[in-house]
Amino acid sequence: MTRFFRAAFLALVTIPLALSAQPARDGRCELRTAMRNLWEDHVTWTRLYIVAATADLAEKDAAAARLLQNQVDIGDAVKPYYGDAAGAKLTSLLKDHIMIAVDIIDAAKKGDSAKKDTASKRWYANADEIAAFLSGANPKNWPAGDMKKMMHDHLDTTTAELVAHLQKDWKGDAAAYDKVHDLILHMADMLASGIANQFPAKVK
Repeated sequence: MTRFFRAAFLALVTIPLALSAQPARDGRCELRTAMRNLWEDHVTWTRLYIVAATADLAEKDAAAARLLQNQVDIGDAVKPYYGDAAGAKLTSLLKDHIMIAVDIIDAAKKGDSAKKDTASKRWYANADEIAAFLSGANPKNWPAGDMKKMMHDHLDTTTAELVAHLQKDWKGDAAAYDKVHDLILHMADMLASGIANQFPAKVK
């Protein structure tokens, strides 16, 4: 066998073997990873905004803009399953969630307890709206009570993070963010699992 034909033969044998060695696509794993990335961005940019806003850093507005873009990204991620209108609605609710948080941070930084308490009530009401919206879209996998607890836990831990940061309790601040991060991964997994269970034909 000539050198040319030997090389050609080896190529014909090797290519199918290489292709067969590729791992099978796992739609559930891909969805879980994508959802985790989105919600990790959510808490990461929230933290960066807290740091920038409380210290009046120049990057505050850029952090806010990136955080708001994350809400668009999350809404876009559910559109393939629930439609464009539902994705846009989720983005709108999440943008409210962020803008109210901005008000809370501003009031807390200024020591305006009345404004902070009013904004906090709006924040939890918005969280209930988000929980109801999610449960309405997928009641079997996202029960209303579970969604409400999930959202309230997210707000509680984020508030603890803000308070620790304002009090310059750096050890407590780090510990609070760890809780925020752990919780958001749990939230992302709940959402990914719910979508996969509701739409098995689309997630495979």
